[in-house]
Amino acid sequence: MKRRDLLQAAGAAMVLAGCAAVAPRAKPHVVVIGGGYGGAAAARYVRLWSAGEVDVTLVEPNPAFISCPLSNLVLGGSRRIGDLTHGYDALGTRHGIRIVRDSATAIDTDKRTVVLAGGDRLAYDRLIVSPGIEFLFGELPGMTADGPILHAWKAGAQTVALRAQLEAMPDGGVYALTVPPAPYRCPPGPYERACQVAHYFSRHKPRSKVLLLDANEDVVSKGPLFKRIWKERYDGIVEYRPGFRAVEIDTAGRTAVSELGEKVKADVLNVIPPHRAGAIATSAGLANVNARWCEVDFITFESKQAPHVHVIGDAIQTAPLMPKSAHMANQHAKVCAAAVVDLLANRAPNAAPMLTNTCYSFVSDRDVIHVASVHAWDAAKKTLLVVPGSGGLSKEANALEGAYALSWAATIWADTLG
Repeated sequence: MKRRDLLQAAGAAMVLAGCAAVAPRAKPHVVVIGGGYGGAAAARYVRLWSAGEVDVTLVEPNPAFISCPLSNLVLGGSRRIGDLTHGYDALGTRHGIRIVRDSATAIDTDKRTVVLAGGDRLAYDRLIVSPGIEFLFGELPGMTADGPILHAWKAGAQTVALRAQLEAMPDGGVYALTVPPAPYRCPPGPYERACQVAHYFSRHKPRSKVLLLDANEDVVSKGPLFKRIWKERYDGIVEYRPGFRAVEIDTAGRTAVSELGEKVKADVLNVIPPHRAGAIATSAGLANVNARWCEVDFITFESKQAPHVHVIGDAIQTAPLMPKSAHMANQHAKVCAAAVVDLLANRAPNAAPMLTNTCYSFVSDRDVIHVASVHAWDAAKKTLLVVPGSGGLSKEANALEGAYALSWAATIWADTLG
């Protein structure tokens, strides 16, 4: 199967026969909170797989979709933020989805309503919550959401600002990146970022250094590949330091302090804070796992805390070896959308869902490595498990995979946004 067909084929395989119609009556209403890779795709596929017989409202405060995947290329200098920015218009004009540019502030699960920041209330028959992540700044005294120390872990203004800091840094300076304890959004993302900054330095600031301060004891994803690339391509530029868990940030001194008291000062300090499910999920009581992640039934992605409420994307307590990735959020969306359409039509959802994941990492402006996996429902263990022998890992970085990665991005953007 061609890679460009993967997302559509995987989604289609989840739909039960007869999923295209619901019984004739007043149309049920599905509200989707969050217009990222999970929420936008869920909204689109509920409309598509119900043949327009379910009304869908998408609540999203941002005027445009900005892709986190490929955003590290902005730091490396081979892409601009505009290359990753796309409108939501097609969801409305092509698919009949009502788009409300607002934020959800509360969920009344008894009355089945969503309260918006603007004061409106939206009634729902089924609610899909795709809230993304919320940063736990309280675990890093000294760091604030709007301070000079950036995370740039949500693509957008901070991505552009961090690129500007790198450009302003003198040759011979130090860029330090802190990695939070797993689980976090996009497991290979920090290591790809180190490669992108190192690639930029190798071309324009060859005396500069990248210092990777990892709270984990080893590279979380694609470890042997990243380590080989740092040695072969960026030797003398990238220094990897595991077991450095940042617990305090000296903003004025651009210094990270570890739990062991070690202090690291940098010319550009980039801190990724620990995070949890987005604010609406935690305030609504959906984040029941360590007050951070939302437990769901993987057959339908219905919350274990609230009936008729489904949670998808980075906010969930994932199954074993399931990454918090854009591709996986897209897969959550399709399983959830198919289940919601079936439930609204009083049909049993697919009892054996299967999901795929592919994650590409750019190690230069052209060369890429990837990891892939397939996750199937295990009835005995009542969770999704990696299919033995499925997926795989690149043998080495190469430009052909770079072409695949760009095709993947174009395909998933079209698949998500219509």
